Amino acid sequence: MITTDDGVRLWTRRTGTGAEPLMLCHGGPGIWDTFGDVAAGLGDRYTVHRWDQRGCGRSQGLDGGPEAYTLDRAVADLEAVRRGFGLERMTLLGHSWGAYLALRYALDHPGRVTRLVYVSGVGVGPEEGWRPAYAENFLRALGPRRRRWEELVALPEPSAAREREQCVLRWATDFADPDRALQQAARMATPWCGGVHTAANRLLGAAMRAEDPAALLDRCARLDVDTVVVDGALDLRPRSAVDSLVAALPRVRRVTLPHAGHMPWVEDWAGFREAVTG
Repeated sequence: MITTDDGVRLWTRRTGTGAEPLMLCHGGPGIWDTFGDVAAGLGDRYTVHRWDQRGCGRSQGLDGGPEAYTLDRAVADLEAVRRGFGLERMTLLGHSWGAYLALRYALDHPGRVTRLVYVSGVGVGPEEGWRPAYAENFLRALGPRRRRWEELVALPEPSAAREREQCVLRWATDFADPDRALQQAARMATPWCGGVHTAANRLLGAAMRAEDPAALLDRCARLDVDTVVVDGALDLRPRSAVDSLVAALPRVRRVTLPHAGHMPWVEDWAGFREAVTG
């Protein structure tokens, strides 16, 4: 455990034997670290550092109101984790929402980041640029499971079992292979670490939408950090949403894995590893 400056205890884990430090920022917002396979697969190259973001999974949260779940607070928590592990500099890898968090951290603390790996993010433009297409793609990807999804959404009473089943159905659409998607999503949800932190999800999502894309892109244009952007070509979120970010970054390489969805390490491990370490 590592304690933040406002007293929140964050679950952390360090594994691997590689000489280079790697920090992993999980997606969400509001879920927990799902990088166990990534940490195991990169442990020969890196010493891998993982954590559950505040209020999520095995980490403590606060009932202190909206100020506990802001972008600045999330960046400060990541900085607390870096300090807690005693790292001077690190390769920083973020996935989905975690890609946005990693980018924001690199913009605020560029001297602490040796390399930024931005995986399956949605860029820094307005949500309208990708959300409608994603919503349409999501319903189509549910396929025969759409009826069950709609039944769960319509249920009046929340429960842990209902929430887990909904998450598994949603996460299954993030995998490109429909025959294995449900099994892969169920594996992500095991163990079930308390459910989605809805306040973190809502507040951090709103904070991302409130950011000024032009100001962020201007900052990105001055980011002196080697960056690799990793996309799965079959991600339901249109990859064009990331184009403006790639155009703005001065030291960037983009890798698109043709047979992978939103979780590219699951469906193309060799390609993912090469993108991260190459």
